Amino acid sequence: MSEDYLRRIGSLIRDSRQHRGWTQARLADTLGTSQSAINRIEHGHQNLSLDMLARIGEALDSEIVSLGTSGPMHLRVVGGRELSGSIDVKTSKNAGIALLCASLLNKGRTTLRKVARIEEVNRILEVLASIGVRTRWLNPQNDLEIVPPAKLDLDSMDVEAARRTRTVLNFLGPLMHLEDRFKIPHAGGCDLGTRTVEPHMVALRQLGLEVKATGGYYHAEVDRSVAPTRPIVLTERGDMATENALMAASRRDGVTVIRNASPNYMVQDLCFFLTELGVRIDGIGSTTLTVHGVPVIDRDVDYAPSEDPIEAMSLIAAAIVTSSTITIRRAPIEFLEIELALLEEMGLACRRSEEYAAVNGHTRLVDLTVSPARLHAPIDKIHPMPFPGLNIDNLPFFAVIAASAHGTTLIHDWVYENRAIHLTELNKLGGKVRLADPHRIYVDGPTHWSGAEVICPPALRPAVCILLAMLAAKGTSVLRNIYVINRGYEDLAERLNQLGAQIETFRDI
Repeated sequence: MSEDYLRRIGSLIRDSRQHRGWTQARLADTLGTSQSAINRIEHGHQNLSLDMLARIGEALDSEIVSLGTSGPMHLRVVGGRELSGSIDVKTSKNAGIALLCASLLNKGRTTLRKVARIEEVNRILEVLASIGVRTRWLNPQNDLEIVPPAKLDLDSMDVEAARRTRTVLNFLGPLMHLEDRFKIPHAGGCDLGTRTVEPHMVALRQLGLEVKATGGYYHAEVDRSVAPTRPIVLTERGDMATENALMAASRRDGVTVIRNASPNYMVQDLCFFLTELGVRIDGIGSTTLTVHGVPVIDRDVDYAPSEDPIEAMSLIAAAIVTSSTITIRRAPIEFLEIELALLEEMGLACRRSEEYAAVNGHTRLVDLTVSPARLHAPIDKIHPMPFPGLNIDNLPFFAVIAASAHGTTLIHDWVYENRAIHLTELNKLGGKVRLADPHRIYVDGPTHWSGAEVICPPALRPAVCILLAMLAAKGTSVLRNIYVINRGYEDLAERLNQLGAQIETFRDI
């Protein structure tokens, strides 16, 4: 390799390591080498084999290099362009992957409509295929058919795919109805800091599932004589913990009451789907769910998950930061009302249509038209709360929005200890983001964005925030290694281009 190439590779490795919050010593320990060797690599002073590059990429969960004909994917963005037109919101990513896990409850055929065709879904499909589930895309509209085998082959589970998604945790609830003992790999996904799985265990333990984490796996054992003697109270109102409890209760012969349940959008979609499977659930949309279980589920079911409020928020932010007029169609208003109320207090100009029903027959949708307006910083800090509060996944978009507003905004991300740090990457594009501590940032605006080259942080929403800032930035920017964006968004660059953006996808030669 040339010295210039070694320096470029070293720089990418250093940025990937820092984005992940790792020290050189931790990376060295993971690779079984010395810290001094990592230091030489990052400074371009050591030759690298393709095997070592692949090992580094796997350790950092970053496609620094890919063996074969294609390397990591990047975006080249010509910013400063005004956007215009209309765009439909895609179906919910988080609902889609929950429904894929829930399909394991059904012995019959499951058809899901307009599933988000994203990397996160691909990983779950790879896991399902490896254990014997037959899946196939039916048409260009992304309708997906899922047919389970008579018996799952859990010993053949695709461990690599499972480790790349935190969603594999949601296999616990369904699998406890199918096996007395099983194991699943430790979960991965975005680098957002330490996320405890104890809230899942608190619920599942009361339904007879004991889990021990050893050797890189969750080892599960089911005691079918155990039944809850009182309502299950979740210690954290988490979306996935609620989903696991729902799926565990759905095939229990009896009534299970779940309190402090999340009523968030993906949980409601899961409840509507389970209802189609014959499971009666009282209290959908509230924090107390009463599940009337069905021991055997065997029916052909057809279900359409609703639209994604987080994608809708991404598009609202795109309109704001580029000072553009955009109509965002099919926005699930019930899960955006707090965000819109806060933005309107900041000066947002937004018209909304009359409400209409999603294909699932339950979720309320509207069309939103966002127009240029002078925004000012809010008086109070911006912080997330469980639904119906401001969605934790929508919080990062307020950082790039606050950078477009006049004044100083305090954003408090109390859930994740690493994510706020990733938002300081906006400074590379001209932002003024100050880190107060791992959970809080101050954002000064307005910002005169300027083009730069940035490597994607390993967290989905901050990565999209950087892309949105690049749309507003004068000049040309490069966003490197966009796998994390592809995990959660389908054809985002192409769809933004249809609104007038100039984004080119490319790979290193």
